[in-house]
Amino acid sequence: MNQEEILEKFREADALLEGHFILSSGLHAARYLQCARVMMDPKRGALLCSSLADKIRNALDVEIDLVVSPAMGGVVVGYEMGRQLGVNSIFTERVDGELTLRRGFEIPKGANILMAEDIVTTGLSSRECIKVINDYGGNVVAASCLIDRSNGKVDVGVPLISLAGLEIPAYKENELPPELAATPAIKPGSRGLK
Repeated sequence: MNQEEILEKFREADALLEGHFILSSGLHAARYLQCARVMMDPKRGALLCSSLADKIRNALDVEIDLVVSPAMGGVVVGYEMGRQLGVNSIFTERVDGELTLRRGFEIPKGANILMAEDIVTTGLSSRECIKVINDYGGNVVAASCLIDRSNGKVDVGVPLISLAGLEIPAYKENELPPELAATPAIKPGSRGLK
């Protein structure tokens, strides 16, 4: 799939939104990608994740043992990436503001891990999830996402393989352009502001 075909899947799902949005990072943007709407259709989600799995197989020369994703946004994508790659998938979740493993999930020491996200903007959740994996002795061979909103600029500490890159400017609240400042903001994401 090329980038336009990928973005068309987001448009078909009403998942590429225009307006004024407060992102999970606390930054503001005029466009928002609602990955949950794309993944709610199992066929569309499988198609997108199959294309991403192909990119991962072509980019890596190592077998992946486990997929780990950060909750909330990465859970469905992580599950589907595990299914596409034929390995188990687990997720981290926030407890007292920090990502951790729960639910009896374990990361075998030395296991080759793919960290899977839905959307990467600043890379904060990705880096936090990677830290948890490292703390449990896992070997993060790469990170993945459906859309890299930084279009290759963010550094998560390991190679980041994205299905598509899209640069969507994001602003601090006190640095909003006038047209964005004049539009009421909504917060469609899953993580509370710090």
